[in-house]
Amino acid sequence: MANIFKSKTKANVGTSAETIYTVPASTTSVIIGFNLTNILGSDITADVFINKSDVSADDVYLVKGIEIPTGTLYDFNAGNKIILETGDLIQVTSSASSSVDVILSVLEQT
Repeated sequence: MANIFKSKTKANVGTSAETIYTVPASTTSVIIGFNLTNILGSDITADVFINKSDVSADDVYLVKGIEIPTGTLYDFNAGNKIILETGDLIQVTSSASSSVDVILSVLEQT
């Protein structure tokens, strides 16, 4: 098995769900870092959602309505590991337009 570290970024996430990462075919991924940064001049809330590719598995929020004060970073993962399977999606939304920058670090195992 090959282990590959990857970093995914998305700037200016707003009120529509933005897909940050999709697990590639024949791959298992481990989230090893996940940061959300409020780039506005006012407080916001954000949601992080896993959309599972397996229709028998439930789609779930990793965080819902997390408050992020103006100009601060929220270290979402904080040492926890989350396993994702082929086709799973990580999606982020915010309470305000163009308000969140996202950095996601994963370890892909193929």
